[in-house]
Parts: sequence; structure tokens; C-alpha cells
Amino acid sequence: MLLPFNQLVDNLRLRLKEALPGARAHEPLRAVPSGTLLPKFEHKVPPKPGSVLILLYPESNSILFPLIKRPDYLGAHSGQISLPGGKAEYGENAIETALREAQEEIGVEVKNVDVLGTLTEFFVIPSNFMVTPVIGVSPGKPDLVPDVTEVARILHGDVLELLPDEAIKTAEIMAAGRYRMTAPHFEIEGEIVWGATAMMLNEFRWILKELIH
Repeated sequence: MLLPFNQLVDNLRLRLKEALPGARAHEPLRAVPSGTLLPKFEHKVPPKPGSVLILLYPESNSILFPLIKRPDYLGAHSGQISLPGGKAEYGENAIETALREAQEEIGVEVKNVDVLGTLTEFFVIPSNFMVTPVIGVSPGKPDLVPDVTEVARILHGDVLELLPDEAIKTAEIMAAGRYRMTAPHFEIEGEIVWGATAMMLNEFRWILKELIH
């Protein structure tokens, strides 16, 4: 059972100032190749900075957070489920990037977001991004509107459903339409949430499990 929303917010704010689980929480959700064709990534430039937003809000007896389904396109993350976010613009810090991108992609009202802190930076190998997950809260359900070019669908994850051991499932998937992978994942609203998003969410999940036990 989760703590009352306001108490969870207060506890999270304090916990995010301490040492984070980092790679220990990321690695159990890492997808691994299971076919003969292996992806190769040779990055000749430093990773680009970016951020994503985990935006918590109360609804009935649940605490939810939005995710987005990317449209199909010729790219590394076509059709995948991700947290709202993207590439930093010049001069932005991680929090500013996460809030701006969430506003652009799903219409989040930045003035209504209380930022609690950040999780561990995460290197997204396929797209050569160093991503900072930002944790924020909204006092009520935000009025979300998907950007027609960047978002095919908005999903709403339930924090409580992330916590059980059985929330982590495994499936064989095709990454980028050609690489067979065994992917630990979460299932949210019928969609497979795997890869970098699942790994970042697992760090958040570890922290939540600390706070409620």
C-alpha cells in the first residue's frame, strides 16, 4: 500500500537528495540480444544531454504518471513507449529541459509542477543521449493534450502497479524492426515498456519500495 500522496511527496523529496541506486536498479531491466544479428553503435561524438519527466499526480486512490507512445518513423525509438522529454536546448539545465519538453509534447502546465529532484543520469546507447530523469508532482490530474507530430498516444501508468515482483515481465521483441531482443519490461495499458524507459522506471521503483517498507 502506498503512503498518502502528500506524505509520499515529502518523503521522495528528501530521498532524492541522498545516494541513488543507479546502475544496480537499471541493469535488471536491460534488454539483451537473442538473435544472430547484433546491433552496433559507434558514437564519434559525446552524448547529447536530455531529460525526461516522471510527473506524479493523484487520482482516486491511485498515483499516476503519463507516458507517451512515439509515432512510427525511421528512427531508433519508432513506436516505443517513453516518458515525455527530449534534447536539451542551449543553456538549459536538466529540469528546464524536462519541463519544456513535457509542455511541448503533452501540454503539461509548467507552473503547476513541483519538482522533487532527479534520478541517476542514464546513457541511452542507440540515440547517444545522456538522459536525466526528473521527478515532479502535480496537485491534481493535469489536462494533457498530445502533440500531433510527436505523440501517437498518452498512457497513464499506475505507481502501485509497478511495485510487485510480478510487475516485471519478459518478452522477445524486435528492436528497430530487425534486432531480436529478450526484453524485461513493464506492461502499461497494454503496451510493452522496455529499454531505457523501463530501466529508469526501475530505479524509481526501487526508491518507492524503500519508502513504503
